[in-house]
Amino acid sequence: MKNTARIPQTFLLTFLTLLLVGNTAISQTKEKDSTMLRNIYDMALLNGKAYDWLDYLSNEIGGRLSGSLNAQRAVEYTEAELKKLGLDKVWLQPVMVPKWTRGPQEQAYIETSPGITTQANICALGGSVPTPALGLKAEVIEVQGLDDLARYGKDQIEGKIVFYNRPMQADLINTFEAYGGCVDQRYAGAMEAAKYGAVGIVVRSMTLSNDDLPHTGSMSYGETPPDQRIPACAISTKDADYLSSALSLKPDLKFYFKQRCKTYDDVQSYNVIGEITGSTYPNRYMIVGGHLDSWDLGDGSHDDGAGCVQSMEVLRIFKEVNYKPKHSIRVVLFMNEENGLRGGRKYAEEAKLKNEQHVFALESDAGGFTPRGFSFDTDTENFEQIESWKPLFEPYLIHYFERGGSGADIGPLKDDKIVLAGLRPDSQRYFDHHHAASDTFDAVNKRELELGAATMASLVYLMDTYGTTSEVGEVKD
Repeated sequence: MKNTARIPQTFLLTFLTLLLVGNTAISQTKEKDSTMLRNIYDMALLNGKAYDWLDYLSNEIGGRLSGSLNAQRAVEYTEAELKKLGLDKVWLQPVMVPKWTRGPQEQAYIETSPGITTQANICALGGSVPTPALGLKAEVIEVQGLDDLARYGKDQIEGKIVFYNRPMQADLINTFEAYGGCVDQRYAGAMEAAKYGAVGIVVRSMTLSNDDLPHTGSMSYGETPPDQRIPACAISTKDADYLSSALSLKPDLKFYFKQRCKTYDDVQSYNVIGEITGSTYPNRYMIVGGHLDSWDLGDGSHDDGAGCVQSMEVLRIFKEVNYKPKHSIRVVLFMNEENGLRGGRKYAEEAKLKNEQHVFALESDAGGFTPRGFSFDTDTENFEQIESWKPLFEPYLIHYFERGGSGADIGPLKDDKIVLAGLRPDSQRYFDHHHAASDTFDAVNKRELELGAATMASLVYLMDTYGTTSEVGEVKD
């Protein structure tokens, strides 16, 4: 016999009422978040400050090589601008940084026969030792990467200049992947070539462009004794192609280069930090930042002036729209990312000493181009929560939400609870300018820069509003 008992009418009405109330609450929450994001984007696009800040950093201060006078001027300028925002706290965090100078413009030529030379565009790699005072001239051996050295061996390399000519892989859509695939020859090339008796190295510039601009960048000698360190330079892609072609016809040609760079003792610099103290969880920290130092060939607009002013803009927007965050939100402008990561390590070290609980960190260090989304270094549960916010970003054409890397300066904060994120702009033009003389203010589009700042502020707002999954069930501070 069938059970014909009916659900009590009062129970059914209660269930439907709760369902309706729940759906209404969800709808209202989505509407509130959607409205907040709209306010954030409006503030960035109609009343933004990031472009003006970048104009000053780039055109009034210029390249901000770690340990330089310009780096100190950038510290003072950004500290003063953050104080103008009316934040709860603004301070400088001391950090010792390396000091290296390029010296007079480098010189180089390719000599195919005595007296027959072709000028080449080069620049010293950051941290390189100088050549002898009159320059260095030797025969050249071309290799396609570090692994090639063993194939040629000391017999063929000793007394020569090693020419690393492995290009960035052009068929990779993610240009950062292409960069990662060959940057080891720049970073470790001198250290490894010296083991085989090389007298110097020249490295193909890390760019997909075919032009006359050499791109600098950091390099390391590792444990190589000072008296065994060899000079290292980068050569433009056009001149790298010419040198390679000339070598195929004239294997005994010679390459000459002269550079007068110098390394000094470490000097004191600073991370610049500003904070809006949290209303509910003042002792839980979310940070947003970029690196204030840059290389010296250009003015560092994309790398990473853009990331710094976008991060400053996040806190300015929150103040302007009268948003009072639950967590303490910090902007951190890190010093010495380019040739040492001292600022990022110092910040994480002091956070640990003070037992500060960092739950979220976002870095912008991929240029000021059109934002596409974010990459996240986090667990599945947090990532699923973040993915649920994608519809809120769709009106702004933000679609890229992937698990992966975050940023170099926030990396030292990594533990099993913090969510790390990196802004991911369109990357196709980034390495045209990266570490080159073309990394200048005129290469930055105002609207793209502002969209990136708004996109960052939107993610920080959502992370602050809903928290990380590790915070759920924790006792409030």
